[in-house]
Amino acid sequence: MKPLKSTDAALAVMAAYSAVQTECDLPLKQRLITGILAGALFVALTIAGGAFYSGLLILLALIGFTEYVKMNGVKWTHPSAWIGYAGVLFFVLPWAEWGIDVPSPVTIVWMLMFLLLAVTVLGKNRFTIDGAALMLLGALYVGYGFSAMIEVRSMSDNGLFWSFLAFGCIWASDVGAYFVGKAIGKHKLWPTISPNKTIEGALGGVVLALVVAVVFALAAPDVIAVPHALLIGLVAAVAGQFGDLIQSAYKRVRSIKDTGNLLPGHGGVLDRCDSWIIVFPLLLLSGLIPV
Repeated sequence: MKPLKSTDAALAVMAAYSAVQTECDLPLKQRLITGILAGALFVALTIAGGAFYSGLLILLALIGFTEYVKMNGVKWTHPSAWIGYAGVLFFVLPWAEWGIDVPSPVTIVWMLMFLLLAVTVLGKNRFTIDGAALMLLGALYVGYGFSAMIEVRSMSDNGLFWSFLAFGCIWASDVGAYFVGKAIGKHKLWPTISPNKTIEGALGGVVLALVVAVVFALAAPDVIAVPHALLIGLVAAVAGQFGDLIQSAYKRVRSIKDTGNLLPGHGGVLDRCDSWIIVFPLLLLSGLIPV
């Protein structure tokens, strides 16, 4: 088995994905160049693994949570935001590699909840329980989402293969949904949340993700069987599109177009990674990616 052969395909899909997923006013050429460069860097660091990959995802998690805090009208210097940052770091930092024992996730989540509720009291309700709930949600949403990606890549057996399988299915779903939707899309998928998405596009994304999953299974039959790969492709496509809709719904509530402007023409971290931070935890928690 030589799963690294899949990286060329992954890079091509990533470039197409980055170029087409977001509609914006910047010229297509600029979006393509930005997408290709960002995609090449991401693929290279994923292949490198270790501190390179983990460091990138830790940075993305912190930027993503900063976008989340800003979306909710909270300054990053607010005590509640710092508690949220602490929660994100708890999830994404490689404590085990450093030989540091940390409390269980349930214990940490409870402590985050307690500290955030304490801020509502100490702040005399200038910071409300609604704000506390939002910060706790953000720490889990962003922190565990990126942590799951790090966990998959850090697997001792075929971590790179499983990472590219998941990413490949996600990116294929986005690319398939875009092009099929543009070509034959007529029936709106969820117009009140994302008016440009169509049912035909969504189905096209699922089909292309399944095709990519089968390619991975045929390339590495000793690692994954075709039925298992198909199930991963289906979950990645459906959950990935749902992750995109989650961000679309949130941005509509907050009346914003993008969560940030990290990459010209491609929005912020949460715009780019909204599918990732839903799919990877789901694949791990369901056992579809064996830990």
